[in-house]
Amino acid sequence: MKLFALDMDGTTLSSKNDISPENIEAIKHAQEHGHKVMILSGRAPESIKEVLKGYGLENLPIGGSNGTAVFADGKQLELTSLSDEQNEIIYKEMEKEAVPFKVYTTKGVFVHNQWTSRLEKVLESGVIPPDFYEDENYEKMTKPPVGVEGTEFFSELESLLSDDELSIQKFFILVLDPAQKNRVLTAMKSIEGVYVTTSSPFNIEVMNINGNKGNGLKVMAEYFNIPLEDTVAIGDQFNDIPMFKAAGFAVAMGNAQEEIKQLSDYVTLTNDQNGVAFAIDYVLNLAGEKKSVSS
Repeated sequence: MKLFALDMDGTTLSSKNDISPENIEAIKHAQEHGHKVMILSGRAPESIKEVLKGYGLENLPIGGSNGTAVFADGKQLELTSLSDEQNEIIYKEMEKEAVPFKVYTTKGVFVHNQWTSRLEKVLESGVIPPDFYEDENYEKMTKPPVGVEGTEFFSELESLLSDDELSIQKFFILVLDPAQKNRVLTAMKSIEGVYVTTSSPFNIEVMNINGNKGNGLKVMAEYFNIPLEDTVAIGDQFNDIPMFKAAGFAVAMGNAQEEIKQLSDYVTLTNDQNGVAFAIDYVLNLAGEKKSVSS
């Protein structure tokens, strides 16, 4: 039995933000042969579930918010949260830089109420590199959060921290100004006990040091009693590196950056060429479970 851990954006999802019939078929084929398939994404759990529901895949195990919130069989297996002290330090830096940011919590995603005005300011600044506009993540990450299900606005961090039933798993920071991104990265990496990564050229994600996709993969593998050497990680971005390091076999998408490809054991096709299906097929072929996949 193997455990396949699939990233979502740029991997399982095409650039048009959908899951191809070929990828769905490959996922179900793996399941039919007794393997486990999970989604391990930077998205909030609510967002992952909403997407999967549209394709009849809502029963897949998931690891949301970069593996900080892990679920299988209707149960929460893991929840890795930032401490109040870490939250306050991160929040102060965000306010100092006046960047748009979101907070991923146990009660959904909360968006800073100045998200739109801060985004508009940087859009008008002329400092955004032209290639950012061509990135498939640009539209998704800059999309106005108004009306998004499971999303609420907040003005002060204290309003969230005062809720004893709420904990924060991730800060998502949109930084379209490269110089500002470098400053924010430096500040975030100086905070004790946090893990800092990116899932595009213009965002930063901050979690607890134990909150990463590698840990999410390990939690799921332990739950299903699958040795790590029998796990397969498929992804395309820097936030996928921890699961590449943890997995027995790492697959980079054809659309991944070269640095990500260098860390993989195999490079599949792009997310617009059913790369996930090809990767699953490749691994199952190695295991003697032959099945052909067409682009």
